[in-house]
Amino acid sequence: MEEPEIEETEISLLLEAIFQRYGYDFRSYARASIERRLRQFLSSSGCDSISGMIPKALRNKAFATTLIQHFSISVTEMFRDPLVYLAIRREVVPLLRTYPHVKVWHAGCATGEEVYSMAITLEEEGLLDKATIFGTDFNDSALMQAKEAIYPASKMKEYTQNYQQAGGMASFAYYYHAHYDCAMIDSALKSHITFANHNLVTDSVFGEMHLILCRNVLIYFNRALQERALGLLTDSLVRGGFLCIGSKETLELSDVRERYEVVDDTARIFKKRVL
Repeated sequence: MEEPEIEETEISLLLEAIFQRYGYDFRSYARASIERRLRQFLSSSGCDSISGMIPKALRNKAFATTLIQHFSISVTEMFRDPLVYLAIRREVVPLLRTYPHVKVWHAGCATGEEVYSMAITLEEEGLLDKATIFGTDFNDSALMQAKEAIYPASKMKEYTQNYQQAGGMASFAYYYHAHYDCAMIDSALKSHITFANHNLVTDSVFGEMHLILCRNVLIYFNRALQERALGLLTDSLVRGGFLCIGSKETLELSDVRERYEVVDDTARIFKKRVL
């Protein structure tokens, strides 16, 4: 087993090489998470060490793409944390009704389940026809799955339970078509959604949004990168817009904290102050 100091240097050099060659910046990701995922990837990489991956990543784009996607966290589900969607129905939707058009951004949307969950929520609240929902991620493979909107049928029982706990008003089966072992999300929902590649680490402000959801993404960033991302998210919100972050994430020590008021602390929903 390599000495910790040597491995740390190898990781830093590899991350720098990825940034210089491809523009993906993982240098400020939480190091423990990066180390864990690199060790997992090493066993299938065909390399003997992390430093051995550096020339391969520089010269082999397919290898680099696979490695970059391995850094992407794609843990998600339909109506994940149902109480969040219930809080959105109760606390956010009433204000969204006052706008002639509504823009919602899911930053770090992974394979899209939570984006479609929001579309269903807005449909049931009578807002989908005047809404545009953006789902973004830096992982093109995950985005492709999101665009296809095909999920395992075996997940539908769990998703139905989440939907019901989230205040669902109909039968969840109304929103998808089952075929053998797959379930395809209804195309009427897809027509209001745009998926695009966007990287919170390197890209800029993303429009003027009325609601932004960036849940369970910031926990993988170090403090400096969290501040960068929160500043970008804040600047992407209209005055009076809403930000929803993950259950293990907080604004308490952030530079943007004073720009928000708490809407629902349990659901981690905040409203940008009108200054």
